[in-house]
Amino acid sequence: MEQLDQHNLRITKQRQLILDELCSVTSHPTADELYQMVRKRLPKISLGTVYRNLEILSDCGIIQKLDIGGTQKRFDGNASTHYHVRCSRCGRVDDLSIPPDFNVEKTASRLTRFKILRHRLEFTGLCPDCQS
Repeated sequence: MEQLDQHNLRITKQRQLILDELCSVTSHPTADELYQMVRKRLPKISLGTVYRNLEILSDCGIIQKLDIGGTQKRFDGNASTHYHVRCSRCGRVDDLSIPPDFNVEKTASRLTRFKILRHRLEFTGLCPDCQS
């Protein structure tokens, strides 16, 4: 029998494995990279299954989909509000250890008729490897 998580999402064996693999790394993998990781434990899983489940997990707020800038979407198992830095040359993404500034949400709320739900901030630069 399938479990339901706190988001009322059915947690299938495949979905749990994808989530486990994503949460085991801090490299913010692409769907293709995650597919290669998952296939080591579940060889018959399809790339389409990985893509579909990443979208579902992202839509439910269980993971983050990083699609700001860059060419490929990357995924983050840490769904809490935190910032990222992306290499503009190779696309590497790292977490940035500074506390989120929620005042920016208050300022944005005063300047628009939108209801602000959250914000994301991404810095760009050159990673240590690309600086060489």
